[in-house]
Amino acid sequence: MKFSEQWLREWVNPDISSQELMDQITMAGLEVDGFEPVAGKFQGVVVGEVQSVEPHPNADKLRVCQVNDGSQTVQVVCGAPNVRPGLKVPFAVLGAVLPGDFKIRKAKLRGEPSEGMLCSESELGLSESHAGLMELSSDAPVGAALNDYLKLNDVAIDVDLTPNRSDCLSIKGIAREVGVLNSLTPLFPEIDPVEAVHSEVPDIRIDAPQGCPRYLGRILRNVNLQAETPLWMREKLRRSGVRSIDVAVDVTNYVMLEQGQPLHAFDRDEISGGIVVRMAHPAEKLVLLDGQEVELTEQTLVIADHEKPVAIAGIMGGEHSGVSAKTRDLILEAAYFDPITLAGKARHYGLHTDASHRFERGVDYELARDAMERATRLLMDIAGGEPGEIVEVVSTEHLPQERAIDLRSQRLADVLGLDIDRTKVEEILIRLGLSVGKLLKNGWRINVPSFRPDISIEEDLIEEVGRIYGYNNLPVTEPTGSLGLRTNEEAVRPVSAIRDYFVSHGYQEAITYSFVDPKVQAQVDPEREGIALANPISSDLSVMRTTLWSGLLKTVAYNQNRQQPRIRMFETGLRFLQDGQRIDQQPMLAGVVVGSQYPENWVNGRRTADFFDVKGELEGLFSLLGIEIGFVAGRHPALHPGQTAELLRDGEHVGWLGTLHPQVQKNLELNGTILMFELSLNSVITGYVPNFKEISKFPEVRRDLAIIIGSKVSFADVERIARKHAGERLTALRAFDVYEGEGLGEGNRSLALSLFWQHPERTLNEDEVHSLFNGVIDALKEELGATLRS
Repeated sequence: MKFSEQWLREWVNPDISSQELMDQITMAGLEVDGFEPVAGKFQGVVVGEVQSVEPHPNADKLRVCQVNDGSQTVQVVCGAPNVRPGLKVPFAVLGAVLPGDFKIRKAKLRGEPSEGMLCSESELGLSESHAGLMELSSDAPVGAALNDYLKLNDVAIDVDLTPNRSDCLSIKGIAREVGVLNSLTPLFPEIDPVEAVHSEVPDIRIDAPQGCPRYLGRILRNVNLQAETPLWMREKLRRSGVRSIDVAVDVTNYVMLEQGQPLHAFDRDEISGGIVVRMAHPAEKLVLLDGQEVELTEQTLVIADHEKPVAIAGIMGGEHSGVSAKTRDLILEAAYFDPITLAGKARHYGLHTDASHRFERGVDYELARDAMERATRLLMDIAGGEPGEIVEVVSTEHLPQERAIDLRSQRLADVLGLDIDRTKVEEILIRLGLSVGKLLKNGWRINVPSFRPDISIEEDLIEEVGRIYGYNNLPVTEPTGSLGLRTNEEAVRPVSAIRDYFVSHGYQEAITYSFVDPKVQAQVDPEREGIALANPISSDLSVMRTTLWSGLLKTVAYNQNRQQPRIRMFETGLRFLQDGQRIDQQPMLAGVVVGSQYPENWVNGRRTADFFDVKGELEGLFSLLGIEIGFVAGRHPALHPGQTAELLRDGEHVGWLGTLHPQVQKNLELNGTILMFELSLNSVITGYVPNFKEISKFPEVRRDLAIIIGSKVSFADVERIARKHAGERLTALRAFDVYEGEGLGEGNRSLALSLFWQHPERTLNEDEVHSLFNGVIDALKEELGATLRS
């Protein structure tokens, strides 16, 4: 919010310097981002009047002018296209010094003497406009110092407001704050209703009341838009960073800066039928005031007539219905638009306007009528016109509800660290525009006004009291609290241990956005629908991720596009699943491996990583965590059939491992064999508690066997059955040979196993070992159809 200090002081004028004012505003939470003089440094410039203009005898583009400076008439040579008799302009007399230390001296231009200089805005440091002379009002006093006449001893202050303080996006809001800080009452301009002089009213219908609960319209007939905007208004707009365009636009911009309510004016003759506030229809297009044609989405709120859209609501009007010098009749618009409905829409179309900036943050929903009355009166004073009645359409159920918040005096004292007198608290709140609805035994019930949408809980009221009382006035206290040690379960492994494991195995840790491209997510997790963001950064970051693969695969593409052939990444983070009305946030671990298993060098070769390499690394992780995870064949829509394993712990699903499906890989334009895994962190971080076990002093017994089993029987099943029947003294089971080929029969394979037994207190005898060994063989024969290989 940029504004003129002098304009602010017209409303509230504390007896403090400019620097003190800016410091005060900053300490109140409205940070001053910068300030600058409203004009360049100059002296010797007065209001001059051009009395006559003659062609230069030696130059076609120059004119010889006679200029009255209030004390005498002098000759000046000027080349400005808008110089003319009767024009009042800034006149730099002989000896004047302009910005840039440019001194005015007597000169001859093409043989004609020139005693002074007629100035443009750029030559005075007022703006960058140098198209012609700066034109002053016809009633400007000739000979008056320009600094005094235009009150250029002023600074433009730029306040960097946080998004919650939309009430300060106006002179009215800033004045209210300064008044509170200095115990002064701002002088708000009186806004009286303008009496209607004709009965014509606009036809208004709201078809999207949730996005626009309130809309006001008024017809002004016979407005002279060729009238000149007064210099005082143009100057206030300029000092606020707003360019003067025409009287209708200037007035609506002025009221927006003054009151905080954006308005818009339509050419009534270009509106077919009446006004309809609705959502855009599919594939509708609109040419905006800046000449840009946009294709509207169905989520965009528009102002339309009975045939077509004429404006994007709260953002920008359309070129077709905009006012021009030929416009005679206006439809003046003022409305309240829901901030959530408008959030992100301007950015979606590559726009950012003063109106959208305010509506997205929240405009006072009770302000529209006063703003329309104010704009109507200003238009009539400047350009004439015949106003009609204001038509207001309201959907009360969709307007924000009045709020009453209880503020406890003890809670206020606890948070701020001191007891503030109750009378002082009430004075601060009332000056802020809040009202005490009811005195409670332990505090107050505060009614929140419509212009403060940011106040919704007790802590907001405490903050208001604290910042107005003055943060520097609060006592300095050292916080106290217990520093008891947290209990950490020994069985739960820290996530940092998992990160360290993967880093030690050559992985890079990735951190990707929690919001992802819906197209990518649909490829890797088509069975779940991501939660759509209400206000996305962009269309390719518009849904919350249901799997960490979405971000990792996009990172793979980024690296492959930069000629990185070997990629090993992992990520820990949340995925977001919709569970009815609740959002379930689940911590996950995911990884991706592409390229060679080892970095290329003279000894490692270039062997590409495969499924079993990644499986082995996961098994090493599970060993570190102290858990047992089973790998069973599974099917996942994003993984290659036949190269996919479902990970189970005690029969419960905990994750996936596999190779990216070829079709998905093609769709995402990725190269090479891409191996991926994803695990639920909560399911794997809890393992066993390590305990001491004495090493046996007695010898270990080994028995080997070779069995023939079906080739589709997994080693996991063989191991499970063998361990189940080998007894509690089994210390190890290893497979040391696998053979498939001639002599075994089709669909069979040979598997050789070693089993180890050891007793902690004695030597096992032959009969015990033989019994256990035979029990394993019998179980394998019975449950898996195995036969001993002779």
